[in-house]
Amino acid sequence: MKKSLSALLVVSAMTTAPAIANDYYHGNKQYQVTVTNLTKGISFTPLFAATHRSGVGLFTLGEPASYEMSRVAEGGDISGLMSQWNANRRVHMTTNTEGLLGPGESVTFTISGKSRFNRLSMTSMLLPTNDTLAALRGVEMPKWGSKTYRFKAFDGGSETNDELCANIPGPQCGGEPFSDDDPGEGYVYPSPGIHGEADLSRAAYQWQGTIGKVKITRIR
Repeated sequence: MKKSLSALLVVSAMTTAPAIANDYYHGNKQYQVTVTNLTKGISFTPLFAATHRSGVGLFTLGEPASYEMSRVAEGGDISGLMSQWNANRRVHMTTNTEGLLGPGESVTFTISGKSRFNRLSMTSMLLPTNDTLAALRGVEMPKWGSKTYRFKAFDGGSETNDELCANIPGPQCGGEPFSDDDPGEGYVYPSPGIHGEADLSRAAYQWQGTIGKVKITRIR
């Protein structure tokens, strides 16, 4: 049974769970993360974030996305990815934001790291698109102070970019989130943006290069 995006947002909001409990006395380091949407017409679905060791990745460019990543790319469903990463011993903590992050908006959350668990990865779906991801891939968190990184867009490659609202979930289109019978391009690649075909307007939704910024600050 297919789920609406609103249902997926509820599921996503209920799946926040640390892989290892926040415990300062066990050497945890606390970070404040602020994500700002720099597009003029695109919204981000609830963000998945995780601190982890090197060698853990959301996806590999030029290779097929995992089933869990395809669920994020096509419908903003982070629940499967959350469960997968929580079961990984190389992951320290996972968390997520709630609701859509609109153009020009920012959201802030806290997350912990620990010694060699000093990498941060994040992802969400971009709306309205067929299967485009926002992703931050294993960046190094600051030892002290702050670091700022660019949030980039990647095509999940798991659904054809027909730009038909019937195949795009979210408030702009209200279509179906998943296309199990559509293999798409078959691999993850840097997103070229909105083509301006079918129901999506380049004037309303196109972006160039960086789609957001992520500021990570060590707070403890």
